[in-house]
Amino acid sequence: MAGAGPTGLVLALGLARRGVTVRIIDQASGPGQASRAMVVHARTLEFYRQLGFAQQVVDLGIPIHAVHLREDGEEAAELPLGDIGADLSPYPFVLSFPQDEHERLLVEQLRAAGVEVEWNTALEHLEQDEWGVRAVLLQGAQRVNTSATYLCGCDGVHSSTRHALGLAFDGGTYDHLYYVADVHTACANRDIMVHLDANSFALMLPVRTAGMQRLIGIVPETGSDNVIFDDLRPRLEALLGIAIDQVNWFSTYRVHHRVAASFRVDRVFLAGDAAHVHSPAGGQGMNTGIGDAVNLAWKLAQVLRGDADAALLDTYEPERIAFARKLVATTDRAFQLIVAQGAGGRLLRNWLVPHVLPALAGFDAARRALFRTISQVRIHYHDSALSGGRAGEIIGGDRLPWVPGPDGADGHDNFAPLQTLDWQLHVYGAIDPQLAALAAALHLPLRAWPWTEAAEQAGLLEDAAYLLRPDLHVALALPRQETDVLQELIERWGLQFGDDTAGGGQRG
Repeated sequence: MAGAGPTGLVLALGLARRGVTVRIIDQASGPGQASRAMVVHARTLEFYRQLGFAQQVVDLGIPIHAVHLREDGEEAAELPLGDIGADLSPYPFVLSFPQDEHERLLVEQLRAAGVEVEWNTALEHLEQDEWGVRAVLLQGAQRVNTSATYLCGCDGVHSSTRHALGLAFDGGTYDHLYYVADVHTACANRDIMVHLDANSFALMLPVRTAGMQRLIGIVPETGSDNVIFDDLRPRLEALLGIAIDQVNWFSTYRVHHRVAASFRVDRVFLAGDAAHVHSPAGGQGMNTGIGDAVNLAWKLAQVLRGDADAALLDTYEPERIAFARKLVATTDRAFQLIVAQGAGGRLLRNWLVPHVLPALAGFDAARRALFRTISQVRIHYHDSALSGGRAGEIIGGDRLPWVPGPDGADGHDNFAPLQTLDWQLHVYGAIDPQLAALAAALHLPLRAWPWTEAAEQAGLLEDAAYLLRPDLHVALALPRQETDVLQELIERWGLQFGDDTAGGGQRG
């Protein structure tokens, strides 16, 4: 695959852990050196728990406790975060973890799985037919021919893969020029600081435990893009109430919002920024790319190992492109309101955000809705050909709701068995003998969970069965443990079950 950012690294890791031979290249000389994307949301941590290193990420990162809204250099309101998603996820918080450290951790995980990233290597040309993909790689001045069964372009906004496929990347670019900087300040800030007024937007959040802070905002209109940090320093220090003693990195950039016309052309796939880019509102970009990688990894692995029909790969694009289009539209609207210069933008920044949002956050329902949205736990695939049924509040395609263990210990919750990375059945209550017999005959793992108040609060139905995909989404919700519906889906997709890490050696 092309591209060794978070998306490509997670895709390669998901394949390698399932026994698929992977080759991953990147034209850079190594992992990124700047923090870039920083926010790691709950859904990504749930995926990382499946892969066995979520706690490492949490330990290395900084949980954000609150958002402080400032006006005219003074604090106007506070929006507490803390465990905003309590009872919704084992990771009920927003985590700051800089992308360069994130990438180094993923590279180490991939190395432990037996795969080394090939740095200083670019994709120059590709062609494909019914047998596979052939590519020309550029390593320094040397051209190298290679081939694979499938290729995935995770190679960013300027994707060589997307260009080679001739896919449109429709959307636009925002008018404003933005800045980003990593600075060191005397304050030990561990929260998000936001300044909004009629003419400016500035944000600060912790990047590293050593005291580094990330600053993001709009460059004042000067008629020139040639801006240095000292042009902004005095106003930023006054607006955010800080004293900056060191600048480690500063850059200006334009913000784009685009979605590729397709995420797949035959044997070639797109994921991450190669497929979609959007505003930084909500810190959704990197997490969405990782979601693409998780979705595609298990499907490719099953097809390559002969555990599913190739038609399974047809579900990748409709599942992920629908979410990408919705996300781009949503973040675009939010971002336009934040930076708008008209009366509507001033109303939002000067009154609605500092006064109404904190008041709403005092209500549990509003806090839970906010967490579901920004954490990506509400992502669903209701319209997917892989989804069906309804049991309780859970519809086929939903993420499996998290149910904590009876003693509140994560190790005993209903997500614990999902680290096997395989399909499985969950029943919350009593198992029908017919379902048990069918599951045994199919070698489909069947997990029984006692019916509890927590399961009911999560929206599950007593004695219902839920067929779980390897990415924690419910494929089938079976209110009466219907074995005929289960068999029909398995036969339709040619699914075979067993040890999900066995039978490797297929080339991805």
